Amino acid sequence: KLEGIDILREIEDLKFDGGYPAKLKKVLIVTAPLWFKAPFKILRLFVREKLRDRVFTVSIPQLTLHIPRGSLPSRLGGELAVDHAAWLLHCLKSVTNRHGDLCDVASPLGSGAAMDSALIATNASTATIPNGPEEEEEELEITTSRDLDNGDIWQHSSGSGGASSPAPPASSASSGFSDDDSLHCDLGHGMSLEQFVESVRSRGRVGLAQDYAEIRARPPDGSFNHARLRTNLPKNRYTDVLCYDHSRVLLSQIDGDPCSDYINANFVDGYKQKNAFISTQGPLPKTFCDFWRMVWEQQVLVVVMTTRVIERGRTKCGQYWEEEEGSTATYGNFRVATVSVEQHADYTVTSLHLTNLKTDEWREVSHYQFTSWPDYGVPHSALAMLDFLNRVRQQQSKMVATLGDTWAGHPRGPPIVVHCSAGIGRTGTFCTLDICISRLEDVGTVDVR
Repeated sequence: KLEGIDILREIEDLKFDGGYPAKLKKVLIVTAPLWFKAPFKILRLFVREKLRDRVFTVSIPQLTLHIPRGSLPSRLGGELAVDHAAWLLHCLKSVTNRHGDLCDVASPLGSGAAMDSALIATNASTATIPNGPEEEEEELEITTSRDLDNGDIWQHSSGSGGASSPAPPASSASSGFSDDDSLHCDLGHGMSLEQFVESVRSRGRVGLAQDYAEIRARPPDGSFNHARLRTNLPKNRYTDVLCYDHSRVLLSQIDGDPCSDYINANFVDGYKQKNAFISTQGPLPKTFCDFWRMVWEQQVLVVVMTTRVIERGRTKCGQYWEEEEGSTATYGNFRVATVSVEQHADYTVTSLHLTNLKTDEWREVSHYQFTSWPDYGVPHSALAMLDFLNRVRQQQSKMVATLGDTWAGHPRGPPIVVHCSAGIGRTGTFCTLDICISRLEDVGTVDVR
């Protein structure tokens, strides 16, 4: 049996695995005794915040709230008839094919088809840590294969015969990319789309995991001194997700207070565009005023939100705007009025009027919220995310055009604010997708390193 502190050490050690935090969905401690629960409530405070939110103490009847009944063995209150021999065959096949095709989703279980269907049925990778006397025999881990269900997408991209088609010619100046005020882009590297697909397939899961491990091993690219100031710490949603000093967004100081210029937000360069994005955390109630002050001062036209306000019963982001048409809220010196709301299958578009109460000026801001991105997971449909990104870009272009001569900056306009909860996972994915697609449209190659 593991003592409470030992379990916490085991949980904390999970963060050093190459897959944390994306692969670790939940840690379920089953039938914890009373002597464990009381000290655990205190000791869990010493675990990192994002990991702490994934640890649950549950009874056997409560397991079905976290794991589909069809994926639980009968001794844990489920309906799954466990075929241990088939499971071992599945593990053997998984290890054998680990260096193989990324999109191989053939059934590995043979006669154990029930286990295969159960694996596909679950939506979350879940690890349970048995802690009662009846749970000593084995540990059950259920993983999802949904992220491998897009094999036909790869095949459609590869063309007949597997030959790579020549890259399309570079687009004209009408593409909106400008070498003025742009970043240095090494166009000597890069692959056609077909070559990139083949590279991903040939390297397989292990290659991608190695890339991720290499990135995680790099030291930080800067310091976090301002984020760690005592007056600024409460403005950070997570104590272990801070913003860099060198690229942070500086707000105008209020009454000469040097700490009033802080918000957990950083400029992010785009494709041939410096400061194309502002990546930020989901605003806290205490930072709503700062958020809208940043939107105003940076002349932001579009805000992209890739999380829900509440996910799995936990607050991921504050409600910094009003959801109902015709409603209004005031945050410091700014009034935010909701003009219209458009509901789509995978996202919601809200038109907002942002008024500076000091100057009585107002601007239109478009709020795009992607609602089909599951917490601790990936969107079920790549097409939905790509369509969302395209709509965001179209709206940004439309709103820049309405500015006319009043906008003298980059042709693609002012920064797009992008946030999720912490401002690093889904936010970074959105920005990376835009950069890669923009390059593909411009020169016909992609360069992901």
